[in-house]
Amino acid sequence: MKKNVYELAMKRIEIIFNEFDNVYISFSGGKDSSVMLNLCIQYIRNNNPERKIGVFHLDYEVQYNETVQYVDRVFQMNPDIIEVYRICVPFKVSTCTSMYQTFWRPWDEACKNFWVRELPPGSYTKEDFPFYTEDMWDYDFQILFSQWYHRLKKAKKTCCLVGIRTQESLHRWQTVHSNKRCNMYRYLKWTRKLSDNVYNAYVIYDWLTTDIWVANARFVWDYNRLYDLYYKAGVPLDKQRVASPFISEAQESLLLYRAIDPDMWGKMICRVNGVNFTAIYGNTSVVARKKVRLPPEHTWESYMHFLLSTLPESTRLNYLQKLSVSINFWRNKGGCLSEETIEKLRACGIEIEVLNHSNYKTAKRPVKMEYQDDIDLPDFKDLPTFKRMCICILKNDHLCKYMGFAMTKKEIENRKRIMDFYRNVYK
Repeated sequence: MKKNVYELAMKRIEIIFNEFDNVYISFSGGKDSSVMLNLCIQYIRNNNPERKIGVFHLDYEVQYNETVQYVDRVFQMNPDIIEVYRICVPFKVSTCTSMYQTFWRPWDEACKNFWVRELPPGSYTKEDFPFYTEDMWDYDFQILFSQWYHRLKKAKKTCCLVGIRTQESLHRWQTVHSNKRCNMYRYLKWTRKLSDNVYNAYVIYDWLTTDIWVANARFVWDYNRLYDLYYKAGVPLDKQRVASPFISEAQESLLLYRAIDPDMWGKMICRVNGVNFTAIYGNTSVVARKKVRLPPEHTWESYMHFLLSTLPESTRLNYLQKLSVSINFWRNKGGCLSEETIEKLRACGIEIEVLNHSNYKTAKRPVKMEYQDDIDLPDFKDLPTFKRMCICILKNDHLCKYMGFAMTKKEIENRKRIMDFYRNVYK
């Protein structure tokens, strides 16, 4: 008989608790991680009441008060089962609200007079983690925490439960459905290796948004009441997310803070540069959220140079470096494109050089070409144009994710340096 998503999730949780002597959950206060935590508590209560589970919460300082109150409620419940790790550390967090600030630091001592709330009691701070450095980003901290926690518990095998669902995005679907079996735990596709004997597990990856709310109603679980306010504000179910308010994905909904949580809004506009501007224009063409129009008497290349001229020097140089890397890539190595796109480029009279094979695992072929001003094709996002660079600048997309950029060599070296530092601490 075919099992439903609840039964499958409980089976996966059973496997995790049988296989791993050390289990913790990454808990944000959002709907997905909340349901996952409730599933684990239910499993422990019914099967192994002596077992405990760690709850890892990155407290980003600036959050809706409803989220803060819900997190506090969760930490006060089930004290016999959960071990709380509330992290209040000033690591770097990306922000897309400003051309002057590429990142901000929650709980930064240098900005203590501007903190939006007091440090929660019982929090873990930077002094608790020997691996912390000022160069560290929040995602670096999460990886290093898993290793620190593994050593702290003197565990044989550690598993971190992460509440991602493939319905949310293509990136999350790819995370779960990767074919790299060497990175799985015993070939379970919903697991991923982080380091030696440390794994992530995505036990609700196949749930839908409606499954989350059905579970909350059926089992009468507490949840973040922020979602009720989202609903009353007319936010669709698939757009209701709990996340750091200053990242690119949150630009469109930043204005909701002013209506839903005016007290927090009054504090946060002084905390990070450009918050009020982004709230006003975050859903408009000013920051490339709607269709971007080219100003009169400009090409996209000249418009790009105009936009660059308005930026602080460090920000301008960052974009120019990204552009230089991209131009050299398309000129000397080539991007992988489908045969259909290749034919469309030829039909447009664009000069291209098509190579026979690629080092990547793909049926597409690498194509060398020069940067174009704009290309009116459905595959616009896959092609090198100055228009795409303009969109990155308007979005304050300092990492140029819109252009498909991953971490640079320097960024990878910085991460490796942090990892090496952490390893040396325990030698």
